[in-house]
Amino acid sequence: MEDGKLLGKQITGLARESIRYYLQTGEILPCPLDLHPYLLQERRGVFVSLKKGKTLRGCIGTFIPQQKNIAEEVIYNAVSAAIQDPRFPPVRKEELQQLRISVDILSEPERVRNLDELDPSRYGIIVESGWKKGLLLPDIEGVNSVEEQVRIASAKAGISPGQPVVIYRFTVDRFREEDYW
Repeated sequence: MEDGKLLGKQITGLARESIRYYLQTGEILPCPLDLHPYLLQERRGVFVSLKKGKTLRGCIGTFIPQQKNIAEEVIYNAVSAAIQDPRFPPVRKEELQQLRISVDILSEPERVRNLDELDPSRYGIIVESGWKKGLLLPDIEGVNSVEEQVRIASAKAGISPGQPVVIYRFTVDRFREEDYW
């Protein structure tokens, strides 16, 4: 099996197993040690998204790593996406098989000086104003302009329209479950 496909299968499988384990035991899955070295040695921000059909069912992540490696970041964020996204009720055990999971591993954010440096299909953004921060992943269906991307990320942060913001961009390596199973 090619390395990229193995990596994608391990990442999406780890997210699903983390949710399953938590729903059955109420505990966080211990980090498996037989994973791809990239998952055990690197630290990155990670977002886990859950969809039921085409509808978002949960999405939680970190743009600054909180755990000791990518694998643990996936484990914690998968569980959070399933049970802590305030927009949705917690995922139920019987619902898990209906969900499709994607995992985005983020690059290091870089400050943007000009909106011309953005492309919503390629870059996610972080906007900040004072202590308020909002993030929008790249390549989101229905987000077709930089202005729309900035507006949505700002609204998520509670930043008023027209308020000055500092913008950072990042790329993601996206691993979608349906691509590997």
